[in-house]
Amino acid sequence: MPARYCWFAIFFLLTTPLAHAQKPSRFVDLSLLVAENYPCTWPEGFPRFRLTHVRKIGRKSAYNIDTLNIDGNTGTQMDVPPHSVARPELKLPNSGPYGNEFTEKVPAWKFVGEACIIDLRELLDTGAPGVSPLITRQHVQAWEAKYRPFRFGDAVLFRSDYSDKYYQPLPAGRRFVADVIEKKYSGYPDPDPTTMDYIASRNVFHIGTDSPSMGTLPSELADPAHLAALKYGAIFTEGATGLGQLPVTGAFYCMMGPKHAGGPYGEGRSFAIVGDLAPTLIASAKNKRVQDLSVTMSIEYPLTWPGKGVDQHRQRYMKCDFAWAENLQLYHHGHVMDSQAGTHLVPPAYALPPKAIDKNVYAPEDRIALDEYERDFGPRGVSAVTTEQVPLSQTCGWARIIDVSSLVGSTTRAVWPASPEITVSIIKQYETEHGQLKPGDVVLFRSGHTDRHMKKFPEGSACLADPINGVTEGWPALTPASAMYLADRGIRCIGTDGPTLGGVDPKNALKTYWALGSRGVVGVEFLTNLGGLPEKAYFLFAPVKIQGCHGGPGRAIALY
Repeated sequence: MPARYCWFAIFFLLTTPLAHAQKPSRFVDLSLLVAENYPCTWPEGFPRFRLTHVRKIGRKSAYNIDTLNIDGNTGTQMDVPPHSVARPELKLPNSGPYGNEFTEKVPAWKFVGEACIIDLRELLDTGAPGVSPLITRQHVQAWEAKYRPFRFGDAVLFRSDYSDKYYQPLPAGRRFVADVIEKKYSGYPDPDPTTMDYIASRNVFHIGTDSPSMGTLPSELADPAHLAALKYGAIFTEGATGLGQLPVTGAFYCMMGPKHAGGPYGEGRSFAIVGDLAPTLIASAKNKRVQDLSVTMSIEYPLTWPGKGVDQHRQRYMKCDFAWAENLQLYHHGHVMDSQAGTHLVPPAYALPPKAIDKNVYAPEDRIALDEYERDFGPRGVSAVTTEQVPLSQTCGWARIIDVSSLVGSTTRAVWPASPEITVSIIKQYETEHGQLKPGDVVLFRSGHTDRHMKKFPEGSACLADPINGVTEGWPALTPASAMYLADRGIRCIGTDGPTLGGVDPKNALKTYWALGSRGVVGVEFLTNLGGLPEKAYFLFAPVKIQGCHGGPGRAIALY
């Protein structure tokens, strides 16, 4: 091909909005399992991860409800500039322009890019006890000489297979971090500060490692290694795993996590897409065509189910300070929250028992709802599919945004609490105007509810508490019949910019979640900003990979 045509092809790829890839692509999960029996928490005094099953399906609850105690340095995690860069207004030696770019303020294009895998397996287990084998500038320059120079839009990932080898259930899992800090074994491979400075100076904004931290050992090197790249506005993936499944270049990479306000780091989910879809998504990443669709997680906002009346609420979202960082003038903190706080996943096991149970286990009103459901739709299913078992390929796909904002204001005060219903006819009308839904599409319902009502308290009561208690109209809700129709069309993930798919009527909500779960469909709730997306956009949602969780806080973005 003549050179001028090659350059035209490259220009066309980088400037043309997203088009459908023709062949199936492969999703590669690169995240560690978060569970109490794994070394998922940083062992030097950080709060231990806890998952508490607050309610199980039965007379007191029709749902499986969990509370999470989780710190940002848990499992596969993301560091953002304020991890080491102090706020500019503090005028500290380590202050810099990115010192206020906490997890909720990082632009979404930094989460994604083209994976560049640097193979450093030769360094594994070669350090002195408690000392990291150093990834040097020579290592990365040798990679550039062999493959290509680093460039904007790359995600440079250090592969030593450390986590693949040492992330194991406890007590063997102590070898992952704790025994290394106690200087019983070689440190994990990590970069020299000059290496990080070099990579970030090449306009690379995402650097990752399959070591548990980018903090090089001994500890006096840890913060300099962070600061060397974070001062440029870069972000990190720490604790990735399975990087050997990726090609040296050419895979689309993503790392993102819950949108915690004021977070200098945060728990997250790392994954890649290999195949025909990857170049298209990489082109969007390089052109910053990425939109965040997640609500900000803050104690000031209405993020969790408040319940109807008094003492019916789930665990509120809490920010828990525990250690002062003098060099940053802020507290390290973790969070306690309901597992369906903020933008989150609804897996099948949320509303379904893992095996058949006696109907009399339910409260009378729920038993009546079950009889009605099975009369109309057949036997309710069973499922043990919790968050970590839901494949990322199911929560990602081409977005089909169905505008249901015309339903807002369509109910009367006399019937409140009530939600306008998203009926099968509304979905069919969308298909008439925009084309039939296809298997693998992600259907997103846009009402604008969260855009309008996600505000700080007391105004934030209009988002959840007021509709639930009949003070205002509920947000548009899916019906079980609509859920069944979408499942029949091959839809396996449904999202909403309302707080829930089921709405404010308890019976409709329960039937809808039974329908979704029985058909293996998952939900993504509490989205926002859906109105800003073009018709052709690719939706990505990734929850934190928590074992046995019946919810799943995470981050949703779209590329276009």
